[in-house]
Amino acid sequence: MKLANRLITFSFLIMLVTPMSAGAAPKKFEVVEATITEIQDAIKAKRLTSTELVNLYLGRIKAYNGTCVNEPQGLLGVVTPIAHAGQINALMTLNLRPATRKQWGFDDRKARSMTDPADNDSKMPDALEVAAALDKEFARTGKLVGPLHGVVLSIKDILDTYDMRTTSGADAEYANDRPPVDATIIKRLRDAGAIILAKANLGEYAGGSRSAFGGTMCNPYDTTRDVGGSSGGSASSTAASLVTCAISEEGGPSIRMPSRFNNTVGLSQTQGLVSRDGEIGAGGLNDRNGATCRTVEDVARVMDVIAGYDKADDLTVYSIGRIPKEGYTSYAKETSLKGITIGVAREYMDKSLFTQADSESIDLVDKAVVDLRRLGATVVDPGPGGSLFQSCLDQYIPQNLNAFFINQFPALFPAGADHFPLLENMYVNPSLVPGEITLRSIGTIGLGAARNGTTRLGPAGAAAEGGAIGESKYYFDRYLKRRGDANIKDLTDLINKSKYYGAPDRLNARFTDKKVSLETADKAMTLDLRLRNAHRLAVQQTVMQCMAVLKLDAITYPTGNIPPSVIAAPVEPEINGRTHQAWTLLGQMGFPAITVPAGFTTAVYDRVADSSAAGGTRLMNPMPAKLPVGIDFLAMPFSEPMLFKIASAYESTTHHRTSPPEFGPLKEKR
Repeated sequence: MKLANRLITFSFLIMLVTPMSAGAAPKKFEVVEATITEIQDAIKAKRLTSTELVNLYLGRIKAYNGTCVNEPQGLLGVVTPIAHAGQINALMTLNLRPATRKQWGFDDRKARSMTDPADNDSKMPDALEVAAALDKEFARTGKLVGPLHGVVLSIKDILDTYDMRTTSGADAEYANDRPPVDATIIKRLRDAGAIILAKANLGEYAGGSRSAFGGTMCNPYDTTRDVGGSSGGSASSTAASLVTCAISEEGGPSIRMPSRFNNTVGLSQTQGLVSRDGEIGAGGLNDRNGATCRTVEDVARVMDVIAGYDKADDLTVYSIGRIPKEGYTSYAKETSLKGITIGVAREYMDKSLFTQADSESIDLVDKAVVDLRRLGATVVDPGPGGSLFQSCLDQYIPQNLNAFFINQFPALFPAGADHFPLLENMYVNPSLVPGEITLRSIGTIGLGAARNGTTRLGPAGAAAEGGAIGESKYYFDRYLKRRGDANIKDLTDLINKSKYYGAPDRLNARFTDKKVSLETADKAMTLDLRLRNAHRLAVQQTVMQCMAVLKLDAITYPTGNIPPSVIAAPVEPEINGRTHQAWTLLGQMGFPAITVPAGFTTAVYDRVADSSAAGGTRLMNPMPAKLPVGIDFLAMPFSEPMLFKIASAYESTTHHRTSPPEFGPLKEKR
């Protein structure tokens, strides 16, 4: 009896300290900012089902994914921005059966297929059917089916999904707008338990911030401003919690630039670590597919699934033996940087070389350098105006770029002369090397066109002419041949059987003429990548040598200097190797880089058209604006574990990630 009384008393005390009394309604799971761990913990605790989670995201998509610009001439015409639009147009296709889509009130433009309106193939379950199957399996076993069980994703439309239309944002007349099979990366995600909810809007054919089919994307932190380029739909859908994470792609900065514009974490992993199979018009040496999430750990969790060798992508052979057996996630939980050495690439942060538009991003990364020291990192910083790599570049560029370097300086190396004495003296005394080649210039210099049978260093835009002949056409045609569509069989068909937006703008890189760029690519008659590949290898070897000489585990710099500009306004002109985009060409040389939120601006300097000014634009006076800024960490090829260590430690102590204020939790209906 005494034991019974004690049990009753103990039970009563437990009731007093329990926060929820019996019969009270359980607290609704909050999907905004929810991490993979939080989602899976809720599923395992039976507080959430995968079906409920998909419906929560659909509710947010319904509330926030509408048109966000004025389109007086329709989708393909001129657009103007809308302040506080409350919409971002991040997702272009939803993985819902027609009846379900209509019940939600999504229009036909969001259908899984334009060529299969019935969409009743039982072998193509939609997102809710996949979620229901996951719930059934969990109920049966009590276990998650895989490492991404219940994780809801959007996929940049450049990647094949067998159940949803895939056109790289184009309004193209495919006989079947669904490809026959998933891209390798998509299959791996599905096998791990992920739910593919949508195809993300993108810059058409991976360029700019609008597509002919999906329209213009907007930044959730200021809907009058740019979303950051071709992976903008992936990054903005993640930022506004329309999905858990997204898959992005970049050939330049299109994972990291949208990630910084949208206050998310984006990893451009080592080229060769993740398969490019099933990617429209791409697969070239510089293309990478990677994750955009709201936390470093979530990016690592996705990487654990998608990384690895794929026989359909020969570049992934370099990943064999280079993926940590313990997984990337184990490296994404750091709180200290003791024992890690990080160099500061002041070459990208010299205010004297740029404009007022660059200043605040540089200042915020300066503050981040202080944070890195506080975390215990050894910081190698040449100081404002200094150069991290210059002495090293001066010593190794003449030998590693050899003929390209010699052709750049004909006065020093006249034709017919013996070049060896000067080259040898330059190696011994690097001060003899002309100062034109810097970290900025090797990041933006490519191979120019041939002149008189020789090659020369030239602007990056010339690379397609002299350094990578036929690459774009080859990969478009190869992709289309494998897809096997009855109507669009090659790049010529794709050009002639598509619609294009009709408002290109020479001052705005987001609104360029896609048809012209495709027609230019289609003129190639052969494939010759020798010069580009040799140049890339030389630059990679040089930068790796510079990092080794300084004993650096990583380098850091602003992801990009220029904050998001106003939609349809001129972009910031290039100056001293700095474009309006992200610092990018080191990434294109094969190095992995991760961008992490580093804070917000307080003011920005926008550009406006002015025919009387140099270049046709002028810089306006500063105006208040709270816009995201990102910091990059870049490491040696296949050093993603080091990047996850640094990024997670920095993230854990700074907490700069903030949900966009105008896209918060939905109000419950009463």
